[in-house]
Amino acid sequence: MANPWAGEVALTIDGKRRVLKLTLGALAELEATLESGSLVDLVQRFEGGAFSGRDVLALIVAGLRGGGADVTASDLLRAEIAGGPMGAAKAAAELIARAFMVPGEA
Repeated sequence: MANPWAGEVALTIDGKRRVLKLTLGALAELEATLESGSLVDLVQRFEGGAFSGRDVLALIVAGLRGGGADVTASDLLRAEIAGGPMGAAKAAAELIARAFMVPGEA
């Protein structure tokens, strides 16, 4: 079960419910993976609806890794994600929002 107060997001991948979380280590890996701009730039792209498929994939991988899974982007290239690309994008947006949410905001 995902705990939104701990920054967790649930996503079903290949029929299995997974918990994603952006830990500090996962955020550092994410920043290195994107190689362009900062995490603030990534947040702004999501807020403005200008994110890419690469952004979504990188966030899902980082969230899975932060949640304890040993996965890479290539592991997800053929994965069946609940809700398809829009389901993945929604989970990615929720994940990054929860990672930077100030306690008490909702």
